[in-house]
Amino acid sequence: MDTFDADVIIVGAGPTGLMLAGELSLHGVSALVLDRLAEPIKESRALGFSARTIEEFAQRGLISRLGDVDVIPFGHFGGVPLDYRVLANGSYGARGIPQSLTEGMLAGWIAERGVEVRRAVEVTGVEQDDDEVRVHVATAEGTGTLRARHVVGCDGARSVVRTSAGIDFEGTAPTVELRFADIAGVQLRPRFSGEPVPGGMVMVLPLGADRSRVIYYDRAQPMRTGQGPITFDEVAEAFHRLSGEDISGATPLWVSSTTDVSRQATQYRKGRVFVAGDAAHIHLPIGAQGMSAGIQDAVNLGWKLALDVKGLAPQGLLDSYHLERHPVAARILANTLAQRTLYLGGEEAAPLRQVFAELVRHQEVQRHLVGMVTGLDIRHDVGCDRHPLLGRRLEDRQVTRDGVKQGVFSFLEPGRGLLLDLTGSQELRAAGRGWSDRVDTVTVQDAEDGYGLGAVLVRPDGYIAWVGAGGEGPAAGATGMPLTDALARWFGPAA
Repeated sequence: MDTFDADVIIVGAGPTGLMLAGELSLHGVSALVLDRLAEPIKESRALGFSARTIEEFAQRGLISRLGDVDVIPFGHFGGVPLDYRVLANGSYGARGIPQSLTEGMLAGWIAERGVEVRRAVEVTGVEQDDDEVRVHVATAEGTGTLRARHVVGCDGARSVVRTSAGIDFEGTAPTVELRFADIAGVQLRPRFSGEPVPGGMVMVLPLGADRSRVIYYDRAQPMRTGQGPITFDEVAEAFHRLSGEDISGATPLWVSSTTDVSRQATQYRKGRVFVAGDAAHIHLPIGAQGMSAGIQDAVNLGWKLALDVKGLAPQGLLDSYHLERHPVAARILANTLAQRTLYLGGEEAAPLRQVFAELVRHQEVQRHLVGMVTGLDIRHDVGCDRHPLLGRRLEDRQVTRDGVKQGVFSFLEPGRGLLLDLTGSQELRAAGRGWSDRVDTVTVQDAEDGYGLGAVLVRPDGYIAWVGAGGEGPAAGATGMPLTDALARWFGPAA
């Protein structure tokens, strides 16, 4: 019998890789996380995550580990103001949470679950055949090879895993550059959504106490021409010139820059090799969509890989990862490029901003844009579209179970499928019994603000795969698809 170092090797211990490791551990699948850095990052980097990612953390009982999460109901699309409350549970997402804190929370979660993270390990290449993937590594002690059933590259834009697997990374070259610094010791007026100024754009995001992040775009120098990393002196000079505010006396905590380079992997799966997060998609960071998309990649992929490792994955399940997540990231690339034009364009973009400002007065337009940038409007192909909830996320609702009210998300914490029985149907429970090793059947009383259905089958990632109307048995459901067909489509054959 073959001996593997892990069922799944994950390359990269950022938010995507850590979330994926946790998802796999929920199913008893062994994961080994490798990272080239000797220590976790200390920089703030991403400063939050989207409304949909808040929900996915909540589905695993993780959001409370971050303490008080500041959820902001207002935001923007390329500087055009939006009211995110036009959608149920809509928000601009969690803000003011450094990426280092999110990573620390996830690292603590997987440590509790016994997942190993090996640091100071450089992955130099991967090879695969029909049975395994071999991961070549270099450490201070020398070189070696690790073996796994699957490998997932969560190793960033310059992904060695993606390159070794021969997956193309197509897209557009950078045209603009944002520069920023996290600083302490000065008090600045917040500019949450960024403000246009003569010569560019400036933004100020409070980080707590006397700390802030300053971000700017300098139209006179859309791309830096100097060699080497940006310096705080450069940031201070440009920020003063654009905003009139002097930050030269501040203490710089982190200085960096980013561009609008937009690229996407042409394949998220090639045999036994997968890519996720920045290894699969990169773009101008607007609205915390990048880290959020990576975490959502992990939640989509984890349970599918677990079923495959256990020999239970139905045909096509692993391919559904690319089919579902590739269009989501393509849409993010498109909306961030559109926001770039609105946000950073000069006078030539003023008519476009005016038209957008008029359009967003219509609530339907606001709903469309908010759904796009939050991920709340994602809809997957679940084999039938005859009900408006099919393929969409399960919204959290208060229901009553055994006389106790609780949120539906709590039933998803084990990472398994969920068959929600809202009518106490013995026939329904009997139909789901053959999948009880993969799907939890929970009988509740639908609350006043609940779903108005008889039953709901929910995938482990929180998306609805089947619905049954009140009074209808599992033979056909509200969609004409038998419950057993839906169970087999997503969870494999009955035990």
